[in-house]
Amino acid sequence: MVVDHLMTDTPEVRRNDDAGRYEILADGQVAGYTEFRADGDVLTFPHTVVESAFEGRGLAGTLVAEALDDVRRRGQKIVPTCAYVRHFVEKHPEYADLVA
Repeated sequence: MVVDHLMTDTPEVRRNDDAGRYEILADGQVAGYTEFRADGDVLTFPHTVVESAFEGRGLAGTLVAEALDDVRRRGQKIVPTCAYVRHFVEKHPEYADLVA
């Protein structure tokens, strides 16, 4: 991974089931998240946010890719109602099979 000169650490993505979201941590804090609502093995992704202080670092793409990779590992499917997630799947057809 190419690390932007402005970042002091490698971003980490974690699933936070209590909050219903995947979070990306950068510089020791939550830099953004993509929310999900679970209905059985289908996760609906309604909203993705990257905090303004972290914009321009490619964090949204990293966040969504790692979230979708985790969904795949868990054998789940998605409903991408979030415009960013929907566009990401359209740009990366390797994730199209995850759409319920």
